[in-house]
Amino acid sequence: MPESPESTPQPELFTWEFAADPYPAYAWLREHAPVHRTTLPSGVDAWLVTRYADARQALADGRLSKNPAHHSEQAHRSGRVGIPGERQADLMTHLLNIDPPDHTRLRRLVSKAFTPRRVAEFEPRVQQLTDRLIDGFAGRGSADLIHEFAFPLPIYAICDLLGVPPEDQDDFRDWAGMMIRHHGGQRGGVGRAVKRMRSYLAELIHRKRADLGDDLISGLIRASDHGEHLTENEAAAMAFILLFAGFETTVNLIGNGLFALLRHPEQRARLQESVLRGEKELLATGVEELLRYDGPVELATWRFATRPLSIGGVEIPVGDPVLVVLAAADRDPARFAEENTLDLARKDNPHLGFGHGIHYCIGAPLARLEGQAALATLLTRLPDLQLAADPAELRWRGGLIMRGLRELPVSFTAQQR
Repeated sequence: MPESPESTPQPELFTWEFAADPYPAYAWLREHAPVHRTTLPSGVDAWLVTRYADARQALADGRLSKNPAHHSEQAHRSGRVGIPGERQADLMTHLLNIDPPDHTRLRRLVSKAFTPRRVAEFEPRVQQLTDRLIDGFAGRGSADLIHEFAFPLPIYAICDLLGVPPEDQDDFRDWAGMMIRHHGGQRGGVGRAVKRMRSYLAELIHRKRADLGDDLISGLIRASDHGEHLTENEAAAMAFILLFAGFETTVNLIGNGLFALLRHPEQRARLQESVLRGEKELLATGVEELLRYDGPVELATWRFATRPLSIGGVEIPVGDPVLVVLAAADRDPARFAEENTLDLARKDNPHLGFGHGIHYCIGAPLARLEGQAALATLLTRLPDLQLAADPAELRWRGGLIMRGLRELPVSFTAQQR
């Protein structure tokens, strides 16, 4: 018989201890308060949705808007909801902030960059980047796989996809690093990084109008010129959100995934043997399981009730923010057998790591490609890779939406060139 709420006190949320391992607290919420109103570290009151069935409902419910205008103008202006700095940099009109019909129009335009054919064509470039980054530390016998591998790989990949010239990509890496390190608010580094990125994207759009290529920004410009009514602000905001959403999620997918494998040696050995045999099935199911087990996005991005609605039997008033806890839903025992067990061969795995409904992650095919390439190449080239720190001492980045390690120190036998 489960314990009553009275005998099991509610765990404290949003502490450093919670950040290191939020799953026991989420299990308590699923059991005792599956739709739970809480005060976030920013001071905003919001509803946390933690059960799988309720999460799927909320992610696809048209009464929950992505537009911050349905909440509090003051909260967004002060950076307490949404992406820090986006309002000040005039980058509001992107897929994470809008609803149909504008969302439908913009998603249709950008979806052409993420077709299976386009992603497949990008695979050699991702492999080239992966090998180049490993070359940078393989001869040393040690590395920080966040800063030297998981972080730069998706930055350079998304820059290539957008059409950022190679000579400018290190600037993007610096700005992205500032955004990842200062995740808590818009002041200081993160605000400056967003504004610099906005200025650069506006300049790049102007340059590309005179010299269109086969990249995503050129494609957005062509669509605009052919009557799709894409404004310059929309193009800049779209490029920004693809960079912002497309790099940190993949950083965390690779980092969290490697951390999980290093802590589950039997699963890691099974995957390693499969990859060395040239098989792909376990690699594919393994990445999906890593997304479920300890995914890169802990909470789905902000939603706001435009009409009264009920989630899990709880009435949500108009204007209230709703945050779907993907990490909790993906370990719901009502949906996943042995929910706390990492099983890379798991077949029945409709995880919510990329969301659900019309806001399902448009870059999911690219993230899967990068995750598979990163894991397979590391396990092949550095077969005795080991964690070089006490897992309990590793630090997790603060922030509400994303879940990721600050560093992942490893050791291995140095490779001779």
